Amino acid sequence: MPDFAADDGVLRASSHSFAFTVDGRRVLVDTGIGNGKQRAMPAWHDLDTDYLDRLTAAGYPPDSVDLVILTHLHADHVGWNTRLENGTWVPTFPHARYVTTRTEWDHWASVDMEESRRQMFRDSVHPVREAGLLDVVDITEGPVALAPGLRLLPTPGHTPGQVAVELRDSGDTALITGDAVHHPVQLAHPHLSSCADTDSALARTTRAVLLASAAQSGALLLGTHFAPPTAGRLTREGSGYQLTPVRPTLAQTY
Repeated sequence: MPDFAADDGVLRASSHSFAFTVDGRRVLVDTGIGNGKQRAMPAWHDLDTDYLDRLTAAGYPPDSVDLVILTHLHADHVGWNTRLENGTWVPTFPHARYVTTRTEWDHWASVDMEESRRQMFRDSVHPVREAGLLDVVDITEGPVALAPGLRLLPTPGHTPGQVAVELRDSGDTALITGDAVHHPVQLAHPHLSSCADTDSALARTTRAVLLASAAQSGALLLGTHFAPPTAGRLTREGSGYQLTPVRPTLAQTY
């Protein structure tokens, strides 16, 4: 409290995309929930937001994006992969390569998905693949570099092929968590798991490793679902961690 929980204990959360430029490539990590998508969760159903206007205001109009990294293939991370154009779902970022992991792709290709998840793949994943824009990378041997200073880190548990995204520049490190961490309460109590984890025991192990590394390196932690201020640095406190928020300037907030 007060940033990440209300006075009555209700947790605050957000769904974020992260945009940055590295080695001349304009990168977007995760694409949120999307507009006009038919979703089983009422809070995500048939949204009409100004996401693309805000992304453009931040300096990343859709046509300028070179790379879209999908930390995993859940509905709240792939929704703006596509937008509706003349009744057809088309890639929102037509000049970008979209990246997921082979483990993630193979997992969802092999399981019997419920209809709501099939719908998500039909409107937000398959159109990207059918357009020839989807790249599948292998992370079974460990971190994969996509550009100088940009790596995918395997963080299985929430889903089998989930990744975190690491940025390094001149000795500084930033770490985008994906859903290895959903909420700062899991920093204080790393054993707490999300009900959406496919393997909660593995997710706990992954989270412990990720947080220990971030605390040791002094990395700027960027929580994919952390309410504003979203970013912070970790210090060890008992069996968990204390987050010291790093608040953006107004010019950095969109």
